[in-house]
Amino acid sequence: MSVPLDSWLRDHVVCPRDRSTLSVSGDALRCAHGHVYPVVDGIPVLLLDDVDQTFGAARKSLNRAVRHEADPRAPDLHLESLEISDEEKRGVIELAARQPAIDPVVAYLVAATNGLMYRHLIGRLDAYPIPDITLEPGEGRALLDVGCSWGRWTIAAARRGYRAIGIDPSLGAVMAARRVARQLNVNATFVAGDARYLPFKDGSLDGVYSYSVIQHFSRPDAERAIAEMGRVLKARGFARVQMPTRWGARCLYQQARRGFSDGNGFEVRYWRLDDLRQLFGGRIGPSRVDVDGYFGIGLQQSDAPMMTAARRLVLRASRGMTAMSRRVPSLVGVADSVFMHATKHA
Repeated sequence: MSVPLDSWLRDHVVCPRDRSTLSVSGDALRCAHGHVYPVVDGIPVLLLDDVDQTFGAARKSLNRAVRHEADPRAPDLHLESLEISDEEKRGVIELAARQPAIDPVVAYLVAATNGLMYRHLIGRLDAYPIPDITLEPGEGRALLDVGCSWGRWTIAAARRGYRAIGIDPSLGAVMAARRVARQLNVNATFVAGDARYLPFKDGSLDGVYSYSVIQHFSRPDAERAIAEMGRVLKARGFARVQMPTRWGARCLYQQARRGFSDGNGFEVRYWRLDDLRQLFGGRIGPSRVDVDGYFGIGLQQSDAPMMTAARRLVLRASRGMTAMSRRVPSLVGVADSVFMHATKHA
């Protein structure tokens, strides 16, 4: 019995090791060189088991997919492949039993959304914080959301008219993303995979988007991920990737707290704008810097109703500084969060 697979994936997915064609083989995908990738409930798990992982959930997702190590308390929620505490997993199970309007996994994953902005809403979320995505209308073009987690930016892109595909190393998060998309009647595709080894054909995507993800990578891993974005983009395709800067006020505070070390594991790395321009320009093509915000990362105007009063004040200050930066270019250098927008060479 072959597994169901999204039509776009059938045409564009490849082996993340050697980029050879994948074919359905029972409940897995297989390439001509013998590499096999499981498909769990229609979600391909295209993670490599022989590389160091950038995120702990990747190894857990592999264990779930290959060894079927499901949490017996709630196997359909794939709790074992989520990066949340045991206490939070118990909370998910208790919330699921009450059949809430909000997906119980998202009710807890929201704690890690946008720099812990929503920790006060853990287990009490009453609406999905789907942001406004700053992209031109999609008109059916294919866009990949790298590090999609529970899918909020993927869904935002789909609502903007893109053929949206989300990828994340956490199988549990990807499953939640698909549930939320279906609940909101949004057409989107999801894959469990690694930003450094994108399982898509060369030149198969019109755009790549990523928010609050690559900032957690070591510099070599970030360079590999950006190069992969360039590889999968079509000529004149674009990448729009949020990154933190070295000289923003909030970023300086966070760096000082750890003694200005470069960071380890999943800690945020802070970048000079010149280094970002060189990275994106060299791996993708002509690039520019757009200010995302000041005094923090993840301050979205569309999320204001869900913020505390104090954070709404910070958001207002951030929006004011962002507007001012368009008239005073020197302010760009002290933004805390920027978008790197790069266009692939024709």
